[in-house]
Amino acid sequence: MTTSVGFDLDMTLADTRAGIAAVYDELAVRLGVPFDSAAIVRRLGPPLEMELANWLPAEEVAAAADLYREIYPAMGVPVHTAMRGAHDAIDVVRRGGGRVIVVTGKNVRDARGTVESLGLAVDEVVGSLFGAAKGSALARFGAAAYVGDHVADIEAARAGGAVSVTVATGPYTVGELRDHGADVALGDLTEFAAWFAGWREHDEPG
Repeated sequence: MTTSVGFDLDMTLADTRAGIAAVYDELAVRLGVPFDSAAIVRRLGPPLEMELANWLPAEEVAAAADLYREIYPAMGVPVHTAMRGAHDAIDVVRRGGGRVIVVTGKNVRDARGTVESLGLAVDEVVGSLFGAAKGSALARFGAAAYVGDHVADIEAARAGGAVSVTVATGPYTVGELRDHGADVALGDLTEFAAWFAGWREHDEPG
């Protein structure tokens, strides 16, 4: 069987809350807009422009997104940390002969910067995709499973023909992820290795 696996980035492999909050706080100062960074980081997942649209008139979103991305590499990336179990989850896929792709809504420059700063040994990074739009990247890569923390990541897995594996480290509980149709719902990535081993054993030809 194919054992290559796709992973989401924010709140799946990387805890980006402190970095994103810091960037929004700086953006608030520069634009004079009262962003609630604490509320924003509790619902990470959707694209930047979608979040900015909650706070700004439509005609101001693009410029604000450009400024956010200008600030992000120096202020956001350096304070990101790896989620518990992230390195082990990637390692178990690679030891099983699989490859790893990160498919994320974050732009590819900052996604790669985050992956590199955390020393995550992935084979490919694809950015600026959300929900079912991630499916084409997963299918092209041959990912047999896709791991994410958002209900939109369930849609991504479905669109890519992959098993939907979810972790309750983002805005949804294990129960909510199951209710939204996840094939697998884990508490966090520390549970991934055991699931992956059992999944491979179950699907290997007899």
